Order: sequence, then C-alpha cells, then structure tokens
Amino acid sequence: MSQWKQIQQLEIRLLEHVDYLYDDNFPMDIRQGLAGWIESQDWDSAVNDESMASVLFTNLLSQLEKVRSQEQNFLQRHNMKIIQQQLQRKYTTNPTSMARVISTCLREERRLLSSACTQEQGALEKSLQNSVAFERQKNMDNRVGIIRGSVQLMDQVVKCIEDMQDDFDFCYKTLQSRESSDRTSETMKQEVTRLQEMLNRLDFKRKEILSKMDVVIKEINDLMSSQLSPELQDWKRRQQIAAIGGPVLTGLEQLQSWFTVTAQSLFQIKRQLDKLGELVVKVTYESDPIPLQKPQLEERVKYLIYHLIKSSFVVEKQPCMPTHPQKPLIIKTGVQFTTKVRLLVKLPEVDYQLKVKTTFDKDLPPGRVRQFFILTNNTKVMDIEDYSNGCLSVEFRHLLKEKKYINGTKGNEGLLSVTEELHSLSFEACFTVQGLTIDLETCSLPLVVISNVSQLPGGWASVMWYNLLTDEPRNLAFFGNPPRAGWTQLSEVLSWQFSTFAGRGLNKEQLAMLGEKLLGQHASCSDYQVSWSKFAKENIPGKPFSFWMWLDSILELIKKHLLPVWNENYIMGFVSKEMERVLLKAREPGTFLLRFSESHLGGITFTWVEHGENGDVKFNSVEPYTKNRLSALPFADIIRDYKVITDGVVPENPLKFLYPDIPKDEAFGRLYNSQPSKVHPYIPSTLIPISEMRSSASSTPRSCPSPEPPMTPGEFDMLSENLCFDIDTVSSNHNEKQTSVTVIKGTDYGAVWSFTPGVFRIF
Repeated sequence: MSQWKQIQQLEIRLLEHVDYLYDDNFPMDIRQGLAGWIESQDWDSAVNDESMASVLFTNLLSQLEKVRSQEQNFLQRHNMKIIQQQLQRKYTTNPTSMARVISTCLREERRLLSSACTQEQGALEKSLQNSVAFERQKNMDNRVGIIRGSVQLMDQVVKCIEDMQDDFDFCYKTLQSRESSDRTSETMKQEVTRLQEMLNRLDFKRKEILSKMDVVIKEINDLMSSQLSPELQDWKRRQQIAAIGGPVLTGLEQLQSWFTVTAQSLFQIKRQLDKLGELVVKVTYESDPIPLQKPQLEERVKYLIYHLIKSSFVVEKQPCMPTHPQKPLIIKTGVQFTTKVRLLVKLPEVDYQLKVKTTFDKDLPPGRVRQFFILTNNTKVMDIEDYSNGCLSVEFRHLLKEKKYINGTKGNEGLLSVTEELHSLSFEACFTVQGLTIDLETCSLPLVVISNVSQLPGGWASVMWYNLLTDEPRNLAFFGNPPRAGWTQLSEVLSWQFSTFAGRGLNKEQLAMLGEKLLGQHASCSDYQVSWSKFAKENIPGKPFSFWMWLDSILELIKKHLLPVWNENYIMGFVSKEMERVLLKAREPGTFLLRFSESHLGGITFTWVEHGENGDVKFNSVEPYTKNRLSALPFADIIRDYKVITDGVVPENPLKFLYPDIPKDEAFGRLYNSQPSKVHPYIPSTLIPISEMRSSASSTPRSCPSPEPPMTPGEFDMLSENLCFDIDTVSSNHNEKQTSVTVIKGTDYGAVWSFTPGVFRIF
C-alpha cells in the first residue's frame, strides 16, 4: 500500500495536521495525482544536489502534464494547468526549494504514520496537535475578521461624515451670502435652526466615529496582547520542537495572514484619522471632539503599528548547513550555511529598500573567548516572494571562520566543550513606513559551531537538550548550569530522532529498554530527571562511550545500511541479552531476532535458538556487524546466505524464522538485493557469510565471530572481477587465532581460498 493511501486512512485528528502540510508551495492535488511517482523519487538527496533537483522538477512537470492530458473533467484539467504554471514560476530558478518542500512533507507523513502505529502520542506532540489549538485558531480567524469588518464599516461612517459636512458647509456658506436685510426674516430663522440641527447631527457622528475607533483600537490592542502575541510565541516554540525532529512546523502562512490583516486595519484607522484631521480644517466648532481626541488615538495607533511590525520580524528558517538539512543550528567553519528571515506584515509602502544586516555573536557572555566572523557579505535587501503573498523576506548564505588567537591560545577553554558553547546570529533593519520609523531586530536560536564533523553528534545533543528544555530565544549561558530532563519528554525526543532519520519511531518496549540502559534501577520511574552529563558526557558503565554516542551510532547505521529492514519493523533493536533469551526460549529451533549491540558503537547482531536432543536450549549470537561489513554486503543478503560450520559438518543456514514465527524468506524476500549472476558462460556465484563454531553443551549464548573483511571493498571488486565470481570473508577461531576464510559458492564446484596480506592461494 502506498504511503499516500495509508495517510488517507488516518483518523481525523491526524488528517487535520496533514491538511496544514499542503498549500500553494506543494498543492495536495499533485500529491494525490502523482502519489506513486513522488514516493519513488529521492527528494532527500535532491535537496543538496541542484542538478538532481532540476531533473526531478522537469520530470514532475512532465508527469503532471501527462496526468492533465488524461483528465476527463474540464474543471480539474483547468486547475491542474494553473498549478503547473504556479510551480514553474516558483521553482524554475530554484528547484532545490521544491525538493525541500516535498522532502519535508513526505517525512512528516512518515512521522504521522509512525505515531498512528504507536498506542499513545507523547506529551509534547499531543500538546502541539490538540483540538484546543484548532479551536483557538478558528476563534482567532473569527476575531480578526470581525475587526476587519468593523474598520470597513468605519470607512463608510467617515465617508458619511464627509458628505454631511459638505452639506453643512454648503448651507452655511449659502446662509452667509444672504443680504443682511434678509437675516431677520422668519425664513432665515428657520434656516439657522435647520443649520444648527445639521451641526448637531455632524457633532453626533464625529463623536460616534471617535467612540467606535476607540473601541476597535482597544479590541486590536487586546487581540495583539492576548492572542496574536501568544500565537507567535507558540509558533516559535513549535519551530524549536520541529528543529529537533518534532512535528513539521506549519502555521506561518496563517500567522502572516493574521498579522497582515491586523496591520491593514491599523493603517486604515490611521488613514481615517488623517481624513478626520482634514475635515477639521474645513469645519470646526466649539467643543469639536476631533481636535480633543484625535492626537491620543493617533498615538495609540502608531504604538500598535510599531510593535506589531517589530514583532513580525521572524527567522523563518533557522541557520542550517545544506549538507545536514535535518540537523539545523549546527554550523561547521568553512561550510556554507543558509538562513532566512521574513516580515509577516505586507507593508503598504516603504520609503527605501529594506536592508537587513547580520551579525554573529553580537553580545557574547562574559569570559567567552572563542570568536567567529562572517566571511561573506552580511547585508542584503529584502524582496517580495511570489508565494509569500506580498510579504518581504531574504535568505542569507554565509561562511563562518574562527578568529586567530595570539600565541596560539584560545583563553579559558575547558569550562565548556566546543559543542556546549552556544552562539547567536542577529538580524537588524530600519525603515520608515507612512512617516513612522521602525527598528527591526531578531535573532536565531542558539547555534553550535564545530570545526570537525566528528563533533556533529555532540553538537546535535546540545541542540536537542536546549530546545527541549527552554523556550528562551537566546540563553547563550545555558550549559553553564544545564537543567535536567524528565525521561518522559526525553524519550519522546529520542523517538523523534528515529522518525526523522530512519522513517519509523520507537515503540514503548524499545523506549523502555533505552530507559533501562540510561537510568538503570530508576527506569521504572517515568518522571525521573536525567542530567545532561549522564545523557551526553559520562561513559556508560564498563563502556568507552556515552549513552548518546551509542544511540547516535545506531541511527547512522540504520540510515546508511539498515533502512529497508528497519522500516519493515523487522529489527527489534533495543532488547537486553536477558530479555532476548526469554523471548527465544520457547520458540521453534532456528527462530532469531535482530538487536543492536550494547558493546559496540554502531553494531547489529542476530541471535537464534537451538534445541538439543536432551532438551537443552542453546542460544547463538553472531559477532555484531558494523558499517565496514555492511558496506560490502546488504544485511538482508547476509541473513539469507548466512552459514555455520560445526565440527566440519556441511554448512547450513541456522536462521529459519524471524521472531516470533515469520518464515525468513517471507519476511526478507523483498529486500534481497544481490542475486546469483546469470551471465553466460560464467558460473553463477553468491557471496556467503560463514561462521565456524565448535559444538558445545553450554546453554549460554555462543558468539559466532564475524570479523572485519581482510581487504577493502575495492580489492573485493577487483578480485571478484578477475576470478569471475564473488568473494566474502569470514573467520574461524582456532586456538584463539583469527584466520580469514573466503568462500565462493559455484553451481558445479566450490573452492575455499585463504587470504592474508601479500598471500593468496587456492586449496
């Protein structure tokens, strides 16, 4: 079943979130019409490869044209043509943006499917997707609409006042033009009375409009303080959560709509006040309310405009290296990173180009010596983007370099590690709109600056810890005394890492095992507070690595070598050796399960159960496969072809059933990659991983060695090509000495080769 069909079967609560994913940047009509094709493309790679993104964009337009030509419904065909034209305008010059949008949508779909499979949402995610939030947004839409309607009605009232004043002015001047002898007549008295009545009505209308303005301005003030500002803070908090793998950030377009409509209402009120000022010049009188109340109302409107626009200056896209799009807020010196700011208000006019200046580490905490500077131009002009509905934005592409230090020293290093030092990128601008000068300033979330990719895991741990535990936008001294994290919320974030990087999150059982690994005897306490040091700095007891380094190495292993197997939910992964034996003990002989190594960084192993003739239960575990071995042979093929030699007995595959009782080929058949060659006249060949194991009466798990290959993959390829068959390396343990053995399986004959550095011979 395609991913899109699975999405359509989700419950309404999750479908509402799907609805927020698709807008003019990537219409749902395209997702629906090209579902299969879209899911078969590598959008993640295209994000960082402009030529690949360009090819995919061209192919997408071709696919869309093909679907449109086959569409029978005229209206639907017309809509698809419009969509096609919109995509061409938006992405022809920047196809990587399209790839990023589609990649993000697909990733969020996978995360939603993953959360739907779990029994319960995490507390963080539940708080971001509850029905209260949707009701709050509906209320906001309604309230903004009412204000907009009230301001438009006031426009009509001002126009009515202008007409009334013109009538009064005409009558007044007509009366003044009368001969002095006529002014004592009865008719004259009636006209004066009528003129007084007109002035009274005019005075009433002036007081009425000023009163309405006062009410609407109070309503806008309350809207900004009680709803608009909290909604902006909520979006910023959701941006933090999205940065560390949480639900994909949505709602910016909605925020922009609220900000723009509110600003338009304020600008319209300002114009109405200006109009009233013009009317006073023509007609005024004793106790005229306009000169008395207009200045105060104008000041309040200007104050609201100033603070509304000032707060609308936001970082739309946090600093991120294109090479690591799923790990924002980490910058490597010498590597380009991008960031983007946006003004959420559509301005009626700007007196000059709005230039934005970036500054790195504008205000460093006391004692900070490690400093950096931006190599590229740090000033750019904001521009209007088609998809932003007329709002201004600008994207920066920067390179960062570390300052050199006198005598080679960097000062008081050692208080914080490189990945615990937080930095900030500030954005400043100043402009004048309708006579009002506004200073804009915002900043990125705290950044981690690294100089080597080996620091990336530690940097990402810091980014996660900060954005999980605080909503402060710029606490650069955070790791001077980092707070603890409750296991409940931390485990949810860890599951997000697997959703983001591996496509499927962790279930409750897997998270429970991780809790035991990290918390030990406190694992049963869901509210246990985990320290930063225990999570990322202290080594696991008896191991030369921390908990996070161990978990991060597993994520890398899944992402690069185990993704198909992981996404089929075939890897139990996080299970202790003791629990492994409990699960397998009563199962059929040959039943095996897959788990990650607890003693190796980035290792996966499988354990199978055997039953002796006397009823003894035996467990066998192969030495963990790491990235070096998995680079030479896909893991599914290893499971298919794995063999064990016991006391010289003919090799056989001991793996029969994937736990609990799934036949091996039924589970992994679709994932087998390498197949025997059928090119004649060569003899078909297969790579076969083999372990040699001595028979033993012990029921404790036996380790079947599977050492690193004795030659590089390139040497394997060259040797395989020259000998016309494939090669794999295994080992056997003879008298505690490792001997590398390569087995080549042919149709008509077999041969065993021995390889040591500089020696190669046939037996």
